[in-house]
Amino acid sequence: MEDIILWFKYLFLGFVQGATEPIPVSSSGHLIIAQKLLGIKQNGLSFEILTNTASLIAICFIFRKDIGNLIVGAVRFLLTRKAEYKADFLFCLYIIIGTIPAVIVAALFKDKIEEIFSSVHTVSIALLLTGVALWLIRNLRGRKMDGDLSTKDAVLVGLAQAIALIPGISRSGATVITSIAVGMKQETALKFSFMLYIPISIGGLVLGASDIASDPNRSQLAIPYLIAFLTTLIVTYFSMRWFMGIMARGNLKYFAYYCFVAGILLLIFL
Repeated sequence: MEDIILWFKYLFLGFVQGATEPIPVSSSGHLIIAQKLLGIKQNGLSFEILTNTASLIAICFIFRKDIGNLIVGAVRFLLTRKAEYKADFLFCLYIIIGTIPAVIVAALFKDKIEEIFSSVHTVSIALLLTGVALWLIRNLRGRKMDGDLSTKDAVLVGLAQAIALIPGISRSGATVITSIAVGMKQETALKFSFMLYIPISIGGLVLGASDIASDPNRSQLAIPYLIAFLTTLIVTYFSMRWFMGIMARGNLKYFAYYCFVAGILLLIFL
């Protein structure tokens, strides 16, 4: 019976991760809250890495055509220098530039950031700040498309992704908000945000592989981890599809409302 209860707890954690990873409400913050409510304390980063990998697989599957086109276009530009492929090459270059700030901050300060900010109080404040940012950009409609981005845009969005290393600050929220704020169209903001997510997540998986291999609970929690992984994979796919529809309609204000309500409730009750 205890095993079944534990399986359901990890099923719920996987659902929380999958549902919140694509949308601008902070998956890391919601996992902290969910673990506190369920009485589960994770030692190490194994669980976080596994569930993030599941989300990564789902998002890569959704954007597989975009990823393929960008890679092919960038390689063709390097080989032929034809102008028709330059936009793809530059987009890839901006993804690399936008990834650098988060890599630097993660390498130097990630453990310290998680030690200082991994509390429900921090999450509640971060949700309120995210809500304010979402509210401020709710009516913006940019004009920049994939081929109109600049190095400055990439750096600003990259800095936003670095700030999102603080638990409770949504990575997708920070990058989408900043992308829209610098003038990107909704679909370009969404695409650039999640193209940035891919290399940073792959890097986290590579660097965290040793944590998974050395996890003392690996055998004991193999089934719960598998349940969480599969749940995250499936739920991320449908949550991402849903968020793409929301972005197309420009209804980000509803996420602002959610962040306000969730942040206030957490301050009051937890």
